[in-house]
Amino acid sequence: MEERKFTEQELVRREKAKELESLGIDPFGHRFDVTTNSKEIKEKYAQYSKEELHEMDLEEVTIAGRIMTRRRKGKVGFMHIQDKYGQIQIYVRQDVVGEEEYALFKKADIGDIVGIKGTVFRTDMGELSIRAEHYIHLVKALKPLPEKFHGLTDTEERYRRRYVDLIMNEDARRVAFARPKIIRSIQHYLDNLGYVEVETPVLGTILGGAAARPFITHHNTLDIDMYLRIATELPLKRLLVGGMDAVYEIGRLFRNEGMDRKHNPEFTTIEVYKAYSDLEGMMDLTEGIVSNACMEVNGTYEVEFKGHKISLAPKYKRISMTDAIKNATGIDFASDMTFEEAKKLAQEHEIVVEEHFSYGHIVNAFFEKYVEETIVEPTFIYGHPIEISPLAKKDPKDPRFTQRFELFILGSEYANAFTELNDPIDQYERFENQLKERELGNEEANEMDLDFVEALEYGMPPAGGMGMGIDRLVMLLTGSESIREVILFPTMKLK
Repeated sequence: MEERKFTEQELVRREKAKELESLGIDPFGHRFDVTTNSKEIKEKYAQYSKEELHEMDLEEVTIAGRIMTRRRKGKVGFMHIQDKYGQIQIYVRQDVVGEEEYALFKKADIGDIVGIKGTVFRTDMGELSIRAEHYIHLVKALKPLPEKFHGLTDTEERYRRRYVDLIMNEDARRVAFARPKIIRSIQHYLDNLGYVEVETPVLGTILGGAAARPFITHHNTLDIDMYLRIATELPLKRLLVGGMDAVYEIGRLFRNEGMDRKHNPEFTTIEVYKAYSDLEGMMDLTEGIVSNACMEVNGTYEVEFKGHKISLAPKYKRISMTDAIKNATGIDFASDMTFEEAKKLAQEHEIVVEEHFSYGHIVNAFFEKYVEETIVEPTFIYGHPIEISPLAKKDPKDPRFTQRFELFILGSEYANAFTELNDPIDQYERFENQLKERELGNEEANEMDLDFVEALEYGMPPAGGMGMGIDRLVMLLTGSESIREVILFPTMKLK
């Protein structure tokens, strides 16, 4: 293994760690029981003046954090320590903490983690601070932090070294703490409606539930290839057959596809299924999930994203895919148009018609080219072609299309939902058509899942189902324009 090389500053810090050891102090610390944090202190004492705090009989507080600034003059010093909520100033005097503890303070570096016991006060400048009565070394930082005003300026390095980014970047911390709040808001919303959260397998032997290329792995004991799941849909619908009539799962999916500002190979979704519901029911549920999360996390229905101010308050616009295309291009794909006529229109509009394309694929291609990126306000696009919706119920008025919708906001898809297909005969035929597409080169087509067909043969209730990308929702609600900002450890190229 190649020998590690250290900078002069890193070598100095390692020597300081040895000095601590020689004093009988563990450079990397022990348990330290804190009683408060920077947020609690500021909320509890913000209203009081310097004089009022001085007159109060305040209890000792115990706090811990990382040193972010430090200045010293003689036997007096100031520093700011940072915990998960932010920073607070610490005032250290030698005649209060004693010579030994003050000597530790003098030798401390930016980045070290310390414990402080003391009382709250305001400085002459009016800053709420803690007057240290005890200074306790906890952890020696062997590497220096980046320069405080710029942090990690290389975006790639920010994602690779998220631990440093979280220390230096307040916005990164804001997003990191907002994400679990958003997920909890969804769980609470659904739990209160009587849905049950479940877990389904991550590894499977059959590809299905979405149109995507999978990651393939191998199980040695069984000597079989297995897929990392691309969707949770089919196992969740099996639960509807079994009588669990309102279920959801929040979990990781894996798709072996491209990476950009909106895509990561490993990502988080929620899928929801409700017996005796339908497309309209899923629209109402999706509105509720999104608007409730926005209100709980941000305290408002208004969000600013990509230079736009939009409202996520219900009710969202609803329009069919064919009407949206007609509004944008004047072409009516809901008419009695033949495949050849559609193909000719595609060629005229410079849309490539691939070998496996049929009528519905052309319709979808027109939508993607002329409509998708023009949508700003939350909009439900419904009535997708049957060819791209193998698990959705047919539109009884026009079997070329399905009872399916996608939620679009600011040109991006946020949710996908169906009136679920529960006809086992139709489902079997759809799977057969997917196999034909695979033979023609569509690597994203589903495989035949005969067990799922047989499950439907026992009878699945009429149902609605919806899937939503958690990462994209977090992006929207936190104003983050890259998915890698909202995933703590995004997939990265090897150096």
